Amino acid sequence: MSDIPPAGRWSGTRATGPGKLLGFVAASVLAGVLVAGLLVPGAAVAGAALSGSNALFASLPAELAVEPPSQSTKVLASDGQIIATFYAENRSSVPLDEMSPYLKDAIVAIEDSRFFEHGGVDGQGILRALARNLTTGARQGASTLTQQYVTNVINESLASSGRESEIVLNGQKEIGDKLREMKLAIALEKKFSKEQILEGYLNIVFFNRDAYGAEAAARYYFNTTAKELTLPQAALLAGLVNSPSFYDPAVNPDKSIARRNQVLGNMLAQGKIQQAEYDAAVATGPDLQLTPSRQGCAGAQMAPYFCNYVARLVLNDPAYGSNVSERERRLYRGGLTINTTLDSRLQNAAQQQVDATAGPNLGKWGASLITVQPGTGKILAMAQNTVYLPQDGKFDTQLNFNVDAKDAAGNDLNGAGGDCVNVIG
Repeated sequence: MSDIPPAGRWSGTRATGPGKLLGFVAASVLAGVLVAGLLVPGAAVAGAALSGSNALFASLPAELAVEPPSQSTKVLASDGQIIATFYAENRSSVPLDEMSPYLKDAIVAIEDSRFFEHGGVDGQGILRALARNLTTGARQGASTLTQQYVTNVINESLASSGRESEIVLNGQKEIGDKLREMKLAIALEKKFSKEQILEGYLNIVFFNRDAYGAEAAARYYFNTTAKELTLPQAALLAGLVNSPSFYDPAVNPDKSIARRNQVLGNMLAQGKIQQAEYDAAVATGPDLQLTPSRQGCAGAQMAPYFCNYVARLVLNDPAYGSNVSERERRLYRGGLTINTTLDSRLQNAAQQQVDATAGPNLGKWGASLITVQPGTGKILAMAQNTVYLPQDGKFDTQLNFNVDAKDAAGNDLNGAGGDCVNVIG
């Protein structure tokens, strides 16, 4: 297996041929000229080439709409207990002060050591990468954290609006794409503080394993929070973002540890940690506590068939979007909190009674139990004697025995009988 890691989340094939290398060199030269013109307006580089480049640069968009990234939707029982979580991207955004200082220092140390010095585009970094590319034939990028954030925001916006086909992968970017990224990064730095940009980046970036953002990554890899990450844990996560699959500690522990130690070395060199901290951290193993997150009704903490019914109601309700596709995006990306009428205490009792009376081992017999509040019609419990894991066993099914096949408008309810209405409180 090659020791050259592929690029990160929104990545295509890395360019290694001479044509691609020359294209990258040309882009780097042009970027260097533009940066020189932006940072030193009266510099001697001003001339026909710079004038033409600046004209192209000026014609590019200068405003980036930064919307909150996709958030998970939570379905709650009446007492606030989580029934289920829906997401297209497993993410829980947290403010910067709810993240470990080690993580903030680690990501800057490995991804953009001059983050707090440049204005969105690092002229020194571009020239350094260009020199290395020309002398070694390798391809070293020079994208700042701000530029990476711009790319993630654009791609997240396209994915959230169902336009994934328009995403330009890293290995496929042309000169115009890079210039657009640079201009938007410069504009972003004028609009937001460094801390705001760093917070946005750490909440949007992909850490592999369906973990988007620092909080989800901390919970998945170490069963902790972003705030409680230790130094070696934070360094390992920071090392992931360059190539999440390649540096996945569960698959490539040796490569992951080597990358983590590189992060720690950078932190030491930049004065973010002391020698004793470095020595202690590099002596540790990955110490993973992998904690996968199951989403949707198959991963429900309780009442999976009730969960399915709630999801069907959302997907059938025009209040959540003008069509099913819009409603699905709202459910899986909109960060909704859906409060329901389910009584968790009654639900547990109902499920226990069904299991004791007509467990799934009865074979052909299907049984269900529903509790409705008199006078209001609110559903308080919904139990069934099958396992909600479709196609995973003889007595497993998604079919809900408690509800009709369709509602009054003809929308699919995935049911086999019953007549339920009021569940979202």
